[in-house]
Amino acid sequence: METPGLVVHGEAAPFSTALRSLLNNPQYSDVCFVVGQERQEVFAHRCLLACRCNFFQRLLGPKLGPGMPSPVVLSTVPAEAFLAVLEFLYTNSVRLHRHSVLEVLTAAVEYGLEELRELCLGFVLKVLDVELVCEALQVAVTFGLGPLQERCIAFIEAHSQEALRTRGFLELSAPALLPLLRSDKLCVDEAELVLAARSWARVGAAVLERPVAEVAAPVVRELRLALLAPAELSALEEQNQREPLIPVEQIVEAWKCHALRRGDAARGAPCRRRRGTLPREHHCFLDLPFK
Repeated sequence: METPGLVVHGEAAPFSTALRSLLNNPQYSDVCFVVGQERQEVFAHRCLLACRCNFFQRLLGPKLGPGMPSPVVLSTVPAEAFLAVLEFLYTNSVRLHRHSVLEVLTAAVEYGLEELRELCLGFVLKVLDVELVCEALQVAVTFGLGPLQERCIAFIEAHSQEALRTRGFLELSAPALLPLLRSDKLCVDEAELVLAARSWARVGAAVLERPVAEVAAPVVRELRLALLAPAELSALEEQNQREPLIPVEQIVEAWKCHALRRGDAARGAPCRRRRGTLPREHHCFLDLPFK
């Protein structure tokens, strides 16, 4: 009886290099994608994409007739990110960049490429910084990437003031902003957090063409107004009359804390201090220290 043959392997590098030479190469290609807002043409090979990725297998289907079929339009993925996905599918390796890794991660999730997703997640954690963290948090919340969300929140907690000043913070969705405002560990004072929330709501109002208060409604309940001193609360109340942001009843609950000199007087107006809360005279009667 003949014994089973032995599988032997040649060098992987020349094989990978040869396949990389086919990347976005019109020669021998049989499918063309029109990618991104810039509508860049990208050439590929149907059999390779179909055998490597179920998404492309379903998208491309069986080839019909001779010649090059009509281009496949993928307008939502940027060309650079799409080319990175193809590089991974062709060579099982990919060169990632800080400025585009979140777009590659998004494509990997949408195309069901788990290995590429994990590579992107690992890279994001290595390059995570103040400018990138809010954008990464948004991606994590959008696609339910729990470990990445936890790491982003922990990073923002440690670098709160810097993160609140980034464009990425202003572009967060309400579901992404909520876990930040619920955190006790933010290293920022409540007065500054109220200002940041107002700036965030203004940007959202301009983009969505909705009132500031309507945009802010899902998140402002997490602001701990009772932590503000009476003078700060009065100034906030005056500004709120000019530009509504916070429900009047929420401000009233904060005033109750001051009037009754009890933190438990504020149902729905949390009094628990955050890590970055600056001390104020009235905090002594709130009796709810940072945990």
